[in-house]
Amino acid sequence: MSWFEWSIFFIAVQIIHSLATWKLYQKAGFNPISSIIPFYNSLVLMKIINRPWWWVILLFIPIVNLLIFPIVWIETIRSFGKNKTTDTIKVIFSLGLYIFLVNYDKNAQYIKDRDLNPKGGFEEWFGSIIFAVILATVVHTYFIQPFIIPTGSLERSLLVGDFLFVSKYHYGARVPKTVISFPMVHDTIVGTGVRSYLNKPQLPYLRLPKIQKIKRNDIVTFNWPADTVRQFFVREKGVKKPIDKKSNYVKRCVGIPGDTLEIFNGELRINGDKSILPYRAKPLFKYIAYNSKGISSQKLNQLGLYDFQRKFRIKNITQKSFDDIKTHILSLSDNNIENFTIITNSKGIPTEKIRKNRLSIAEITEKTKRLTLTESDYKNILSSNVVDSIVRDFNKTKSYNTAFFPNNITFDWNEDNFGPIVIPKKNQTTEINLTNLPLYKKIIKDYEKNDLKILDDKIFINDKETDNYKFKMDYYWMMGDNRYSSEDSRMWGFVPEDHIVGRPIFIWMSIDGINDGIKNWSIRWDRVFTTIHEDGEPRSYLVHFIIFCFILWLFNKYLLDKLIKNG
Repeated sequence: MSWFEWSIFFIAVQIIHSLATWKLYQKAGFNPISSIIPFYNSLVLMKIINRPWWWVILLFIPIVNLLIFPIVWIETIRSFGKNKTTDTIKVIFSLGLYIFLVNYDKNAQYIKDRDLNPKGGFEEWFGSIIFAVILATVVHTYFIQPFIIPTGSLERSLLVGDFLFVSKYHYGARVPKTVISFPMVHDTIVGTGVRSYLNKPQLPYLRLPKIQKIKRNDIVTFNWPADTVRQFFVREKGVKKPIDKKSNYVKRCVGIPGDTLEIFNGELRINGDKSILPYRAKPLFKYIAYNSKGISSQKLNQLGLYDFQRKFRIKNITQKSFDDIKTHILSLSDNNIENFTIITNSKGIPTEKIRKNRLSIAEITEKTKRLTLTESDYKNILSSNVVDSIVRDFNKTKSYNTAFFPNNITFDWNEDNFGPIVIPKKNQTTEINLTNLPLYKKIIKDYEKNDLKILDDKIFINDKETDNYKFKMDYYWMMGDNRYSSEDSRMWGFVPEDHIVGRPIFIWMSIDGINDGIKNWSIRWDRVFTTIHEDGEPRSYLVHFIIFCFILWLFNKYLLDKLIKNG
């Protein structure tokens, strides 16, 4: 819905409200005209139901208002003597329309000084829960939202199992576009698989004022710009979602509006220069290592390396034992029952499962191994006796494919050789032609909602022939630090500003083995209560937090009561 459509809707609501309440305003001693004046009618209504004026603010906050409206309906009918449980049920299930009947009920009388205290334990408990949910929804929607890192696309900067607090206010909180949605959940109600929202109506895009711009190399949370489907850019019925309900991603913003970005032989370049990442950023690259005597997995582990695969041969495998260990198997190298060979990650098969299944298992020491390393890892392994040689591995071969943005066969880009490409900036005008149109097609059609046609090799936007386009939004380029295990802008292109969610600021919990079952969980205490964007090595503030909580407890227990008494 456009702002004009929402304005018409708002006026219609005011008229309906007036028709449903003008006699109630009159009975309460107010001019019935006040029932139709926008905003003022809400302030007067709060006086009628004896509730604080700031409840009006809650009525105009998307999502939160879905919780506060039923409360206001109930309070309204109770102010005119409708206190029965049946009355409460009628007003809720009629979506407030029951107030019409109360308005035209001659016997309904205004109770000016009605008792506002809960009538019983259930009512008190229910009211407390509702307002706790309202407060949590406000915080969750406009200030701080928790996230978890489920994949390794940002290893070693952010780890799988890191629990984050994401600030909504740094980049300006985005007012929810989806009007009707279950509070504090994303796209599905937890544990049910049921969609948590209605696709319509939708509010126009609006952000609250920001306190800072997205800087180059910031870690950013955003909604995946591609449609939420099983395959990139493959449309499937029933899976396209509103912007604010698309999958949440966390990547590093390596390019900002106006930047020229290029990847050359695996090296990221911004505006012609090599990209200089912050100290905490530890991008991972592929290497090929060789040792004539075989590369020891144990020695790699001793160097602190875990991003590699291992190969094992199992002699006495059975279907039962295979089912027990298959969650640790990446692939099968040889499924011959007499020479059963598996490939795992660096952790291999847990010892307890080997013993439990009485497996005869032996690692195959490989002479050549593919490793994923940071620059520091590379220097450490180079100076060790673990390998005879090690070289950087990158994709030099260019081929025309649709796997990489702009998903068009006329572009021969890959993960290691990509671009150059200019990242669009708001109000920037660029020349468009049939050659570069694939770069901007999704922006013009999907993100900025224009009608785009090609007729007789000519480009028409909104039925006007053109050779240029002026961008309406800023765009960003997002990439993972684990460059070869990251679905990012190289696959789906630019991220529009209206898809930005917030800035991760804090790791409040970190669990190793989060995807391996609760029995295999272990807390990374050195990462708990660490900041994300600070310079230098990560520093945990857990002890500081515990001390603060203890001081707060002492103050509350021994000082607060005295201050109140002496007050």
